[in-house]
Formats: sequence, C-alpha cells, structure tokens
Amino acid sequence: MRAYILISGAVFGAVALVHVIRLLLDWPARVADWAVPIWISWIAVFGAGALCIWAFRLVGEKRA
Repeated sequence: MRAYILISGAVFGAVALVHVIRLLLDWPARVADWAVPIWISWIAVFGAGALCIWAFRLVGEKRA
C-alpha cells in the first residue's frame, strides 16, 4: 500500500508541475475543438497539489 501511495503522490506532483509550467509558459491546450482556458490550470494546480501533499503526508504517517 505504501508504494501505491508514493506513486500516486508522484503522479499528482507531476501533473501539478506540468500545469505550473503551462501557466508560466502560456502553453495552449485543446480538447477536440475546445480551447481549454488558462484558469482551469489554476484549479488543476491546487487540486493535484493538494492530492500530492495528502499522499506524501499519509506515507509519513505510516512510517511513524
């Protein structure tokens, strides 16, 4: 279970990092014909970042 939580935290951290890079470099994103607004990346950064932090905190609690 610990390995799963570590991997999940790393994946969520990578997703948050990609969204931060998108915000900094103003990368466009498209889903089919829909241009994804930049403000959605702000939501994704906070959501994925929160899940990343939560996962790593769970791993830290299980060690103690």
